This record gives sequence, structure tokens and C-alpha cells, in this order.
Amino acid sequence: METVETTTTQPRERILGAATALLAEGGRDAVSTRAVSAAAGVQAQTIYRHFGDMQGLLDEVARRGYASYLAAKQAQGEDDDPVTRLRNGWDMHVAFGLANPALYRLLYTEPRPGQQFAVTGDAQQVLLAIVERVARAGRLRTGVEPAAAMIHSAGMGVTLTLIAAEADGRLSQYEGLSENVREAVLDSVLAPAPAAADDVVARPGDGSRSAAVHAVALKSLMRDGVRSLTSGERTLLGEWLDRVAAEDSAVADTATAGSAGSEAGTAEPGAGSARRP
Repeated sequence: METVETTTTQPRERILGAATALLAEGGRDAVSTRAVSAAAGVQAQTIYRHFGDMQGLLDEVARRGYASYLAAKQAQGEDDDPVTRLRNGWDMHVAFGLANPALYRLLYTEPRPGQQFAVTGDAQQVLLAIVERVARAGRLRTGVEPAAAMIHSAGMGVTLTLIAAEADGRLSQYEGLSENVREAVLDSVLAPAPAAADDVVARPGDGSRSAAVHAVALKSLMRDGVRSLTSGERTLLGEWLDRVAAEDSAVADTATAGSAGSEAGTAEPGAGSARRP
């Protein structure tokens, strides 16, 4: 790569510019002390003086590269439907990874035992806040933290899969993957939107699912504090609500699966026989 301008740019900015370009062109392995020093026109000691070590430099490169994405994610309107925000957030995450593959790998696949990049921690807090709003709206059927973990891990897996496919020239083979996985994950953690008053149809498990959703919503609302309860009482109530949510969600799933099985059993005779050898 070409060296950065050394006459007008401050050493710190030259180092960051060089490291960012090296990362984009050659990945993490290309960002060495020697390569950055040569590209930035500085001595190795200058890098250490400004960033402590190479990991400190990489952290700053990651923070800057992630800043615009994180700002856009935080800027989504608070008045927007929280479920819509979840979908938009997923799409933004995948798009960021595809646009910045080397930076994404640095952020999400670089081994860092016992710690994580601060910026990815910030993104996780944004996700948790959105999922919290979903719970308070009565649309979440599992706990806030488990739901956020499922969404985050699935989104990261999809993004890394698409990055690898793009590098191999096979991205077109994965068309629709992100949307399909997104909807599958959301279906597993979201409760159905409330039906209109004149369009209510009873379904197996609806009562149990409603109990689970309300349990999750109440626990989320309790995070703001309930003055009439002691700390111990809040803890105990939280445990009870977790049990209601977990048990009733399982009952609802079983009932729904049983209903689906019954419907499948009443299908036209030809539909099943056509798939037999």
C-alpha cells in the first residue's frame, strides 16, 4: 500500500489511517508493527507512545470503523415500533459486515479471552434496550437476555457466512438467507401482535402464551424499581415470573405443534403419498 501523507497529518492520524487501510486490504495479519510504521512514516516507538501496543491500535481502528454504524443504530426513532427496530437493526448489522469484512472479523472473531471490544459491548447494550422495549410492549415470549443472545448470535453467524461466501464469489447462492434466518429467530422469541377486537380467533395454547408474555413484560417493567417491594421480594417475584414464562411458553409450543400435526394428518391423501419412494 502507499504511505499516507506525512507532511500535514499528525502522527496519530497517520498511524490510524495506515492501520485501517492495511486491515481493509489484507486483514488482521497485515497490520504488523513494521507494516504500519512503514506506511505511516513513523518509528515503532511512536505507535507504542500513542496506543500502548498493537492491540490498543487495533481497538482504536475498530472503534472508529464501528462508530458510524453504532450511531445509526442508536439514532433509530424511539417512537418506532420496537419489532420493526429489531428487523432494521438486524439488516444494518449484516450490511455493515458485508461492507467491512476485515473489520467485522476483527470485532467478532478475534480471540480475546475474558474481554470484548468495547464497541461491540455498546452495540449489545443497544440491542438489549430494543428487546426490552419489545418486552414492555407485550410482544416478547422469552426473557430479554436470552432473546437478545439468540438474535445476536444468529445475526453474527449469518453475517460471517455471507462474508465467507462473498470472498469465494458465491454470495448469490445465499440470497434470502439473512431474511429467512431473521424471521425464524424472531418467530421463536416474539408473541403474535394483538388481534383486533373484532378479529379474535381462539387457538390452542393462546392462554398459556398470554401468561408467558405478560410475565416477561412485568419482569421488564420491574427493572425501573417497585418501591412497595423489598429487594428480596423483587428477586423472588422475578424468579416466579421466569418460571411462568418458561413453563407456559413450553405448553403453548406443545399445543401449537399438536395442532399443526393434526392439520397435517387431515391433508388430502395424495399430498403425502407423492413424497413416498
